[in-house]
Amino acid sequence: MESHNTFLEASIVEQSILSTPLSELTKSVIISHFWGCAANSTTGQRLGSPNVGAMDLDVYWAYYTKECANALHDSGRHVATRTHADILDCVAKLRTDMRRDHIKSALRSKLTSHHANEDEMLENSVDLAASLLLMANFGCRSYGFSGQSSVRWTKGSLREFLQRYFEPERKLGESVKLEKIFKASNLDRIAGLEIVWTDNLADHLRLTDDDKRVHIFHHASFLEVQRESAENVLPEGLAEETLRTLALLCPASDHETRQWISGLPDHGRLDKRVNQCGRLKTDSRRIDRFAFWRDRLVMLKQAFDEAQPKTMRQWWYDSRNGVQWYTFWVAVMVLVLTVVFGLVQSIEGALQVYASFKSLDSPG
Repeated sequence: MESHNTFLEASIVEQSILSTPLSELTKSVIISHFWGCAANSTTGQRLGSPNVGAMDLDVYWAYYTKECANALHDSGRHVATRTHADILDCVAKLRTDMRRDHIKSALRSKLTSHHANEDEMLENSVDLAASLLLMANFGCRSYGFSGQSSVRWTKGSLREFLQRYFEPERKLGESVKLEKIFKASNLDRIAGLEIVWTDNLADHLRLTDDDKRVHIFHHASFLEVQRESAENVLPEGLAEETLRTLALLCPASDHETRQWISGLPDHGRLDKRVNQCGRLKTDSRRIDRFAFWRDRLVMLKQAFDEAQPKTMRQWWYDSRNGVQWYTFWVAVMVLVLTVVFGLVQSIEGALQVYASFKSLDSPG
């Protein structure tokens, strides 16, 4: 029975990475090999977890399919990967902490013919596997422009590199307060920041375009899988802290946040659990409770605090300074009433003039 299952699994993963849609059994095999999780072959969801019903990885599979298609651009001339088995084989090597150069050597031995750009193909194959495993943009693509920052891993093991790359940040302000008003909907409505929902974990909370855009990694279900996986290669605590930043910016049971997300043009492509990560109590909102994303949170909070309302919409939602808010809207009301009464008086005067001329024109 076990040999039959092994044969069935092998036949499934030998399919081309361009074959879509992915079957539920294929998803199950990939989940098992990527994160060491038992998975339900019918639903593709993990077993033995209290959150099985909530582990909706649909947005992850959309990402997986897109990255595979992008890798095989230009007839696949830039990557050695062809099947899901190729990806799983490379991921297995990543998880055993093999050095990058050793992984390339192992993949090189499997090539069936010589290629002029062989080294490029192997580099891209390793980067593709790492990207799919961690939802981070590894390597610098030679095609198109994604707008994402890339993670440049060139030597050593993946785990060692990640420890250095995501080393906790403690360079900026100690006295920053993360109040309840500091949430994604207000970053948009009050500060006028454009929210860019990203598939790249390395871009989470990154400010771009002269601090006019902020990138937020929305894949909460993926992060929950990483948090609960005993074989997760991310630095310990990173997935948990990233989920807490989502709880900070998109608090659960917050009516304004729920309404704001449902009104976004691309809300259908977001992870359904992005605003279901709980909400932080006062003590958990202290900046010293964050290590990995601390400095980016500080810079984002500074951008939020320094933003001044420029549009009527921003003035309406900006209640940070209560006196200023009331003064502004009282002034607006006085202006509106002045205009309305002035218009009424003008109309009344015009009607009186019209009535006077009418009486003069009438006989008798």
